[in-house]
Amino acid sequence: MSAAVPADLADKFAITEQLYRYCRSVDRLDVPLGKSIFHDDATVDYGPSGFRGRGHDAIEWICAAHRQLQSHSHQVSNVIIAVDGMEAGSEAYVTATLRAVREGVIRHIEIWARYCDRWSCRHGIWRIDHRDAVIDHDSVREVTPMHSHDWARRDGNDPSYSAMGAGR
Repeated sequence: MSAAVPADLADKFAITEQLYRYCRSVDRLDVPLGKSIFHDDATVDYGPSGFRGRGHDAIEWICAAHRQLQSHSHQVSNVIIAVDGMEAGSEAYVTATLRAVREGVIRHIEIWARYCDRWSCRHGIWRIDHRDAVIDHDSVREVTPMHSHDWARRDGNDPSYSAMGAGR
């Protein structure tokens, strides 16, 4: 194994952690965390029916939209990363599951998409330069919840914040 392999793995791990932090930011409505995933000059394209513009503005837009929902959960998987020095490209599959109440009916919204990101490492931190969010398919259906989940929070009072420490 060459000396370049451990460095490559460290870069891939750092990028993967940023992808996970992005999901956490939109699920906890943590705008500062979400903004920390993108370089200040980053751009995003969430497709024809989504947001196009600056990465920081996208986080504001997404969190504002999510505040109108009852709950939401995002997961990434199948993360593939190609590192080339201080630049990288990645594709990560994302499943977003959202709950909304519309006209008194609880709707379950599912979105299957891919984040196709271009990254760069500046000042030792990997952040997104550009994101294309490619939606492969989606669905909406009426649901009847099994239980109330009032202890799950979409803010700093969520149990995850105390588990991970206040400053993280």
